[in-house]
Amino acid sequence: MAKITASVFTSHVPAIGAAMDLGKTHEPYWQPLFKGYEYSKQWLKDNKPDVIFLVFNDHATAFSLDMIPTFAIGTAASYQPADEGWGPRPVPVVQGHPELAAHIAQSVIQQDFDLTIVNKMDVDHGLTVPLSLMCGEQDPVKGAWPCPVIPFAVNVVQYPVPSGQRCLNLGKAIRKAVESFDKDLNVQIWGTGGMSHQLQGPRAGLINKEFDAAFMDLMIQDPEAQAAVPHINYVREAGSEGIELVMWLIARGAMDDLGGGPAPKVKHRFYHVPASNTAVGHLILENQ
Repeated sequence: MAKITASVFTSHVPAIGAAMDLGKTHEPYWQPLFKGYEYSKQWLKDNKPDVIFLVFNDHATAFSLDMIPTFAIGTAASYQPADEGWGPRPVPVVQGHPELAAHIAQSVIQQDFDLTIVNKMDVDHGLTVPLSLMCGEQDPVKGAWPCPVIPFAVNVVQYPVPSGQRCLNLGKAIRKAVESFDKDLNVQIWGTGGMSHQLQGPRAGLINKEFDAAFMDLMIQDPEAQAAVPHINYVREAGSEGIELVMWLIARGAMDDLGGGPAPKVKHRFYHVPASNTAVGHLILENQ
């Protein structure tokens, strides 16, 4: 059967993608951030998955105020890179895994989660920046990401947004779905977004290091407690865009310990401020 072997958590700041695309990764401002992902790039090479299930939020690229799905799973064979207002990043086309995606959709919907099935979707920096951070720079024409990717978009932009508990429970359902797939696949699940940041209003530029550290602690030690935190706490403590962190709970909910298995092993933890006007957090957890 298929198996989720690890979870990866990372911010998806658009300026990070721009720094990579414009050759600024060695500049003093950016160098400390990219150094924090050197271990991660080697880890991914050493632990190459067959499929990545990547949880992200769309930034008015695939969806708009005309249609706002709470949870949307990509079932296409490929996804073109795009971005809001800037045009596509110079990165390879993302190849999908329609067979596993369709199976997950079937299983999760039968577990009483309502998913929107998306057969055609462009993917923005929410998905491509995490891939770039973990895989390194890729030639947009001759290069390729290391494996197929299943995009899973979550609405954390337009209220109402899903609760942390709903997201954790969804992760548990995704783990069951993956494990019921009858092909031997090594699957990683990635949760992206955050950390604390606010892009507008009197609190624009807000970064709360204490909140971010406590969030990462609970993500490792007690995700059920973090899932119980109401969404308004994210807004108050981590800024209006800090609500993106609930997407980490989907990936965390898919780990073995939430299904009665042993606690995951922490392979890497990294935190850095600032990157643009955002705090950057990063974790790698492995199932034992």
